[in-house]
This record gives sequence, structure tokens and C-alpha cells, in this order.
Amino acid sequence: MPNFVSTVEKGSNKTLICIAGPTAVGKTSMAIEIAEALNCEILSFDSRQFYRELKIGTAPPSAAELKRVKHHFILDRSIKEELNAASYAQEALSLMEQLFQRQDYLVLVGGSGLYLKALIEGFDELPEIDPKFRAELNLELELNGISPLQKELEEKDPEYYRHVDLNNPQRLIRALEIIRATQKKFSSFRNQKKRHLPYRVLQFALYEEREILYQCINQRVDLMLEEGLEKEAKSLIAEQERSSLQTVGYKEFFAYFRGEYSREHCIEEIKKNSRRYAKRQLTWFRKNDAMLWYHRKDKMGILKAIKGE
Repeated sequence: MPNFVSTVEKGSNKTLICIAGPTAVGKTSMAIEIAEALNCEILSFDSRQFYRELKIGTAPPSAAELKRVKHHFILDRSIKEELNAASYAQEALSLMEQLFQRQDYLVLVGGSGLYLKALIEGFDELPEIDPKFRAELNLELELNGISPLQKELEEKDPEYYRHVDLNNPQRLIRALEIIRATQKKFSSFRNQKKRHLPYRVLQFALYEEREILYQCINQRVDLMLEEGLEKEAKSLIAEQERSSLQTVGYKEFFAYFRGEYSREHCIEEIKKNSRRYAKRQLTWFRKNDAMLWYHRKDKMGILKAIKGE
């Protein structure tokens, strides 16, 4: 984990406020209201809203919302400049140092738990691995599908198997390449050392009843379709192999364009996979003991907690 040296004084009154939660729960609007109340700026930790080509399918803040509060890490780079969690953490930490020189609060908002973890806790130092292991695993994935990789991880590292997103081939391959190369469990390299930020960190997660949340998700997908999600996805066909496009809303349309199923089925898949993604997000954030859970409309409750009331 790269060392991070802060210029913010220990014991200062600087406060980082994290607003997390599942997709479509209302994180953007809550973050804006909190930032307006505290007269501060917002940093996103949404791993897809970074990219300017993904204006519709990632539901970034609207132009009107961006005018209300200054945002960072929103549509600020191309998908050709992909930003992983470790690099994001370093960029965000550097920016936060600058912003805390002139304001006492910052709001951090998003749904990408890994990026939040990288920023708040830091990343473990993983060994350098010969590229041949990843090449072999990618070939196995292409020839045999994801199931054998899932089974191998379950056998060789049941602890990480219980925590990883089993439908994310990149995560499986990253773990398995280290396991094969080192003959050690991937979980043995994790959580070695946590970063301790020199300012107060408050983490809030928003919740809503499942049926209402699912309605919000379906409505968001319908709105994206009205705004031109299909056209946006079609414009990105040439880039579809990029990791940033292995994303709900795009990968389903790519399959539709390949003739794998009908448009109606494509839309149903987007809604279904969005609901599944929300469940995975909730599972991730529930494992974080530092998270304080508030109803998605309880702005006053969150503000009182921030102010220690």
C-alpha cells in the first residue's frame, strides 16, 4: 500500500462525509443537500461516473445538479484513461488535501464499495505476477466459461470466495493468478494494514424498503431508455471489451446488438441485473461496521449525526 502523508493537522475539525448505498436509492440528491447545508464540495467514488462517454447509463448528476454544488470525479476523463481503485484513491487523497485547506467538510458519494475501501483504508500490497498466469486464466474463461474459475477459487480460498463478486471474472482472475503463482491464498494478502486518515470520517449508507427500491431501479432504467441509452451503447460497440463497459446497461445492449436476444429481453435483463447489483452493494456495505444506516430521505438525521447532536 503506497504511503500517504497528510498535511492536515491531526486532531483538526476536518470531516469527510461518505454517502453510500445501492443504485437508485437517491445518493446523488442526498449528497447535494448535505453539501449545500455544509457549504462544501463533493467527490464521487462511483467507478463508472468518471467517464464522459457514459453520460446516460451511469446516471451521473444532471447539469442542473452539477451547478448546485461543485463535483469532482464526474465525467472528467475518457474510458481510454481507465481509473482503477488504487489510482483513484491516490488522486482523491491528493485532491482532498487541497480542498481541506479551504473547507472543513467534504462529501464523498457513490456506490462502488471497493473504491471507497481503497480511499478510506488503503490497498494491500500484492505481489508482482508473471503475465502468463493471467493469460492462461483469460483463455480458460474464454474456452470454459466462468464456472470452473468459481469452483477453483472455492476450493483454494473459501474465505475470499465468500466475499468476492462471483460474477465478476476480473476479480476471480486477479485472485486466481496470485493463488497459482504464489501457492498461497489470495485472502492472506488482504487487510494487512489499514490507512488512518488524519480527519474525522463519517460513513452513512442510505436504505429503502426492497419493493420501493426495485421500483426506483425500474423507473431509472425506463428513464435512461427515454434519454437514449441504446444509442449511447451502440456508439461504444468498438470499445465494448474495456472493463469500464462491463457494466449493467451496456453489456446487455451489446448482447442484443450481437443478436443474442430480443430488445424486450435486453431491457428486462438490464432491470434484473440492476436489482442484483443493488443486492451486492447492500451486502458489501452491510459488512462495513463503520456504516451508519439512514432512510434515504432522512437528511436531518444525517446532519444531526454529522454535528454530533
